[in-house]
Amino acid sequence: MISTHPQFDPVALSLGPISVHWYGIMYLLAFATAYALALYRSHKRPGWDSDMVSDLVFFGALGVILGGRIGYVLFYQFDKFLQNPVYLFQVWEGGMSFHGGFIGVALAMCYFAYKHKKPIFAVLDFIVPCVPTGLLFGRIGNYINGELWGRVSDGGYNWLTYFPQAASFDAELINSNPSLQALMMEVNGHYLLPRHPSQLYEAFAEGLLLFIILWLYSAKPRPRMAVTALFLLGYGISRFTIEFFRQPDYDQGFILFDWMTKGQILTAPMIILGLIMMIYAYRRNIYDWGKYAGGNV
Repeated sequence: MISTHPQFDPVALSLGPISVHWYGIMYLLAFATAYALALYRSHKRPGWDSDMVSDLVFFGALGVILGGRIGYVLFYQFDKFLQNPVYLFQVWEGGMSFHGGFIGVALAMCYFAYKHKKPIFAVLDFIVPCVPTGLLFGRIGNYINGELWGRVSDGGYNWLTYFPQAASFDAELINSNPSLQALMMEVNGHYLLPRHPSQLYEAFAEGLLLFIILWLYSAKPRPRMAVTALFLLGYGISRFTIEFFRQPDYDQGFILFDWMTKGQILTAPMIILGLIMMIYAYRRNIYDWGKYAGGNV
């Protein structure tokens, strides 16, 4: 039986004038988990200590927040930014981009590598296995908020979901395509269509599954750059695939070939770059730890 999104209150806790939102809690859990995992990894990697991990996570958090916001505005709301540059700072209106956050973190890691005199890919290979847990919590936050829902489906899958947050969008679809009336259900006076809970798909693929793959792969010495390359490949393939189940942003639609979304356009280069980097890493064959550290095999 198809379920209806429970419409969680976005405010998890109110203490007088202070409101704690679920999405904020997800960010806190993401950073705390990344710190704990990085701290654990530092005990098993020469040349790392707890102070460096604290530094690393702090810079990474700045990169996520600043890069995510700037990326969202530039990639998805550039017209609005041109009309009102102050929109960049109107964070209370929401809007974060993974790709922007990824660029922000990459720049932050470059600064960290320069500060601590470490090769940039040695730093990235160390931290990227900790990143998917943050994506896991972020996508759960998207589901709690009932945002970034999936596309309409007539597949009859038991896990399809009616999203009341999509009521106006569903009404437009039903009006433009009356055949969808066979799928609709009335919920609190709104006619809704069954959709893929794509936030949960992404939480599993980009979050849990990618974390397990990266964690196991990086448990043994790998050529410098290979772990980062696997992250690019894993995230890129997961995101590109799940975009086929995720509803394109209302103001974006399909950007290319009448089927390719903005998310796929931004993600495709990650897949290509990840593949090139993986080949290059194994050909170069330089190790940062293990018995072959400091030289070529």
